[in-house]
Amino acid sequence: MTATTSTSFLAEPPTRPARDSFWTRIAAELAEAIGSGVYPPGQRLPSEHALAEQFGVNRHTIRRSLASLCSQGLVRITQGSGTYVEDFAVDLALGKRVRHQQGLAQAGLRGSLVVLQEQTVRATAALAKALQVPARSPLLALRVIGQAEGQPLHVSERYFPLPRFEGLAAVVRETGSITAGFSAHGVADYTRRESRITAELPDAAVAAELRQPATRPVLLVESLNVDLEGTPVEWARAWFAGDRVKLTVSHDE
Repeated sequence: MTATTSTSFLAEPPTRPARDSFWTRIAAELAEAIGSGVYPPGQRLPSEHALAEQFGVNRHTIRRSLASLCSQGLVRITQGSGTYVEDFAVDLALGKRVRHQQGLAQAGLRGSLVVLQEQTVRATAALAKALQVPARSPLLALRVIGQAEGQPLHVSERYFPLPRFEGLAAVVRETGSITAGFSAHGVADYTRRESRITAELPDAAVAAELRQPATRPVLLVESLNVDLEGTPVEWARAWFAGDRVKLTVSHDE
């Protein structure tokens, strides 16, 4: 009996370049260039047209490669401006006293809070319990973005009891500081009573404000601040860009 060999298992298939291999190879080469410092932090990458000519592919392939790098947190794509190497990860401490500008200053960076939206809302049951006010009491609601060197680090929703903090938004708009707003309303000092940290995917609005893909997770921090008498002054929900921020929980005063 003559043995037969099945060519379907042993024969080499014809070699031809897979289309998917082009964009993955280009993404890998660009990632290596970023890691070796060819493109340093903060630098703008060559245009899609220039990269397409460099690698001998079409712009659609380049876009796919850049989207892959973006999802890995290596670059950020700014509409109408270009693609930039992510340039820093800020280490922010979540301790008893949390101050945005002070935390950035310790990292050698300048930053501020920018008020995106201001409105008066009624306290939900959960907010009323946290802020120790009657349900449906009026609250000042601010949507704020925290920046460092022009880079968005976090976007937050913040709630303050009214009428105690009437006019606080105007101070924050002028100074870029919640602390300054509290000081203008007689709160010389305040502390963090609790912080709860989870990871989640951002909604479209948060992703757009943080200038990141909606497929990249963010760190959600829910917190409660109180004055020196222990009275709640602020409840906040903040979404931090996970690739730009490290959160360190400090147990010191």
